[in-house]
Amino acid sequence: MAGQFSTTPTFALQPAAERVALSTNYITTFDFLNQYLPDTYEKEFERYGNRTVSSFLRLVGAELPSNSDQIKWAEQGRLHIKYTACTASSVASGTAVFTISDSGVASAAVRIGQTVFCQITSGAGTAGTANKGIVIAQSGLTFTVAFYEATVNVANTSVCTVFIYGSEFRKGQSGMVGSLEAEDSFYSNNPIILKDKYAVNGSDMAQIGWVEVTTENGATGYLWYLKSEHETRLRFEDYLETAMIEAVPAEASSGAKTQTTNTTVGNMGSEGIFYAVNNRGNVWAAGNPTSLSDWDSIVSRLDKQGAIEENVVFVNRQFGFDIDNMLAGLNGLPSAGTGGTNGANSASFGLFDNDVNMALNLGFSGFRRGYDFYKTDWKYLNDPTMRGGLNASAANATGTINGLLVPAGSTSVYDQIMGKNAKRPFLHVRYRASEAEDRKYKTWITGSAGGAATSDLDAMEVNFLSERCVCTLGANNFVLFRYGAA
Repeated sequence: MAGQFSTTPTFALQPAAERVALSTNYITTFDFLNQYLPDTYEKEFERYGNRTVSSFLRLVGAELPSNSDQIKWAEQGRLHIKYTACTASSVASGTAVFTISDSGVASAAVRIGQTVFCQITSGAGTAGTANKGIVIAQSGLTFTVAFYEATVNVANTSVCTVFIYGSEFRKGQSGMVGSLEAEDSFYSNNPIILKDKYAVNGSDMAQIGWVEVTTENGATGYLWYLKSEHETRLRFEDYLETAMIEAVPAEASSGAKTQTTNTTVGNMGSEGIFYAVNNRGNVWAAGNPTSLSDWDSIVSRLDKQGAIEENVVFVNRQFGFDIDNMLAGLNGLPSAGTGGTNGANSASFGLFDNDVNMALNLGFSGFRRGYDFYKTDWKYLNDPTMRGGLNASAANATGTINGLLVPAGSTSVYDQIMGKNAKRPFLHVRYRASEAEDRKYKTWITGSAGGAATSDLDAMEVNFLSERCVCTLGANNFVLFRYGAA
């Protein structure tokens, strides 16, 4: 029966038992891939290092629950009263009528019998000259001042800065007419809903290929499709922070507020940290402060605000270099090759006073100039896929942010939800939560693959959701460093 088989297929080559070059084992049509397979590195190479940009709010803030669509709080107003746009009229016989035109002022807090300081800032008269007087009449936004000096510098149409410094009454007369209520500033913010999703179909889940990875949170091991899920999670966690930094409220007539094309997307916006500081805080719009005189200006401004003793300056790399160069220049080191020792007026840094014969460290973590300033690099401002990729040239970088000064510690505010005063960090996140629903950070799996059994979808979908906003308390104590206007 053996003869029933045909002679094909036959052997094209006859392998030799030993490594002997014979005509029967010579490969004439050699293909590289037939003999060798490419080497494959199973470990993923981390060419960008740690790619996440979050951690800023974890360093300077806190997270607190809330159960409302809106967060409201009140911040203390200033104790003393000052108006910077008071126009003088009817100046005669040692008196003048002032009309207050300061923005946002609906009624005057100046009362009859109070003594005031009036300095000319513009208009008629010599700018910088001043008079002191006593209020003898007041109605609405106007008040009449009788000056103590016989020579009156204030003239008709003079625009003056006026502040109250005391009062004076005659013997046996009635007391002060009227009283002043505490002047609070009320602020609010609304949480926004952030979402993301990762999906993989069931067929791809059946073809498992493993890659050894080291993740940004320190975990190591072998992952396949869950690697992409893990990166989606890391990306979402970054967005939880960057949204709190960059968010802006939607204006009434904006495209986001009025659009009707897609009713599933949000149209409210929120007040992020940059927006709050830009509108209610201090803005250094000249790039980076590079000299002590620049920092003296910053200190002088902080003196007029909360005067917080310790502050942290989050900077991009160039801003960090500028601070290092400024402080290193104070050490008075001689030029290279000139020999000698530190100059008589040099500053001293470190254990060895940065002696020229010792290793010189030009990286500084902080300094004191009126207040304590601690410097730290902010990865978000350096990352080329975020703000680090924006134009950093002073000539054409209007609005480019280089750093943010954040006061350390906490402040006391009246929380309208709690109905009482509460200590809060200057920066903190409020997330939506109740006994039945916690929306701080939700994640769940849907579909019919990967262990899920919630629908007939032949895939696994990993969903992410959070509802939150950031509260910037005492924005007047923050400083935003940038080029030009916002």
